[in-house]
Amino acid sequence: MSHPPSRPLAEGPRVALRPFTLADGPEFTARARESKDLHRPWLFPPDTDEAYADYAGRLIEDPARAGFLVCEKDSGAIAGFININNIVRGGFQCGALGYGVFAHAAGRGLMREGLELVIGYAFGPLGLHRLEINAQPGNAASLALARGAGFRREGFSPDMIYVDGAWRDHERWALTTEMRD
Repeated sequence: MSHPPSRPLAEGPRVALRPFTLADGPEFTARARESKDLHRPWLFPPDTDEAYADYAGRLIEDPARAGFLVCEKDSGAIAGFININNIVRGGFQCGALGYGVFAHAAGRGLMREGLELVIGYAFGPLGLHRLEINAQPGNAASLALARGAGFRREGFSPDMIYVDGAWRDHERWALTTEMRD
């Protein structure tokens, strides 16, 4: 798959973080279709050109969102994505993370590295103070990623988010700049 040239926002040993572009649609949607078995029932990333254009457009245009593609440095392939949603400024300076790895990159530690880069970018150039993750209790991989990145479990919310046709329970995890010192 071809990879649109884009300057990385941050780089680690194996991954680079770059913003979403509309040109990423064909690769992103192909990866989403290949990864349905991995993602279901937790995640439903866009898998058509039209759905991707709407999704990426919101991440690109909405100042209350920031979208990042986690790309393999050696090939440029999109390994996954991490979005900061519901960014609130003022006295809160907080955003909620959503993320997903694609099947070809799962289990290789690329998302862990990518999440570290996003955290650094969020607490650095974006000026956020707090990041939150809401994950369904049965989503072991998502909870492991949150725990491994130093997020603390802050609670449990029944029927919190509408996913896959029903209101689902979620564990609430958070990380603040002070926890990184």
